[in-house]
Amino acid sequence: MSQATMDRERLARAALSRLMEPQDAAGLALVHVAGAVDALGIATGELKPGSGLERDITALLADHGPSPGWTGLAAALKRWQPRIPELAPERDLATMARLGGRLIVPSDELWPGQLSDLGIQEPICLWWRGQEQPLPGADSCIALVGSRDSTSYGASVTGDFAYSLAQRGYTVVSGGAYGIDAHAHRAALAGGSGAIPTIAVMAGGVDRYYPSGNEDLLRAVGNQGAVLAEVPPGSAPTRYRFLQRNRLIAALSAVTVVVEARWRSGALNTAHHAETLGRAVGAVPGSVHSANSAGCHRLLRDGGAVCVTDAAEIVELASPSGVSLPGQRQAAAQVQDGLTLEDLILLDALPLRSTTSIEKLSAVAGLGQESVRAGLGRLGLLGLAVSERGGWKRGKGSV
Repeated sequence: MSQATMDRERLARAALSRLMEPQDAAGLALVHVAGAVDALGIATGELKPGSGLERDITALLADHGPSPGWTGLAAALKRWQPRIPELAPERDLATMARLGGRLIVPSDELWPGQLSDLGIQEPICLWWRGQEQPLPGADSCIALVGSRDSTSYGASVTGDFAYSLAQRGYTVVSGGAYGIDAHAHRAALAGGSGAIPTIAVMAGGVDRYYPSGNEDLLRAVGNQGAVLAEVPPGSAPTRYRFLQRNRLIAALSAVTVVVEARWRSGALNTAHHAETLGRAVGAVPGSVHSANSAGCHRLLRDGGAVCVTDAAEIVELASPSGVSLPGQRQAAAQVQDGLTLEDLILLDALPLRSTTSIEKLSAVAGLGQESVRAGLGRLGLLGLAVSERGGWKRGKGSV
């Protein structure tokens, strides 16, 4: 693909993201059938639809289940028409460049490949602020979601999960909101040992960090990780868009963990998307008297989620086989049962994928450097810790 063709594709997708709402089945089908450049021309009236276009769109939508919103191409064109005067993709791209961000499209190296699992619901593009490097694959991403009005219990559990997962090299994905989302991002930033410790998927444009009370936190996420959205700069974070972005959180991650959720909660919507995609879902049990755990208990009772109580159980769900072999886990548990308290603390501080230094381990575990060196020697003999290029990480013998 030539540079000129790539530029036209990028410009067209930028315009389409303002013209069409996320999950607009007719619009997404039009892009799939006609390509982004021609789809924009047809949607704006600059190109005449081909004779078989509507038939092809109808067939594509039929293949992906019922589409009650599809009443023909003419109705879709009429629906998009009021937004045509608002299209200014060059301005939107300039806004992102000024903010140090960018637009990425499916042909880009930065595009998260796991989003293709959404099929026709894969976003047209992503507006991105953050580290300019490819996002980790789904097997290295964990979504932590839950109530905006989280309890102290939910905050504590989320912090423990996110910090430990980030220490093990996982990327924590959430929605940037108050409550559980904020606790997840904050703890992941504190524990992050990987290139992108956390990702915030926004419901509105990434030119303005929302909610305003999380602006400093989201700015830190953008500096150290990534903040992204499928709607262009200036877009308002409407209730509908919050629900739409939940499918992206689920698709980016191998596991979606609901820490706290009321009986009716957006977090349950994210869990439903994960289940639909064949992703693992975890739920944290809470007090039977807590309304904030009613949604989690609902997931557990209905069989849609696995009970998780620590980061190791979440990592099990994220493993390629879904769970570790029982014999392997039992053997690892027997080895760890004989460890001293100091060695257990040190083991928990070791990252799973990337390596870390003795100095950082000392700070994370709260142990002296001499104690860390001695403990690493003992863990190394048991296969629970390995040294690579002067750093340390967990060995394959650990859970």
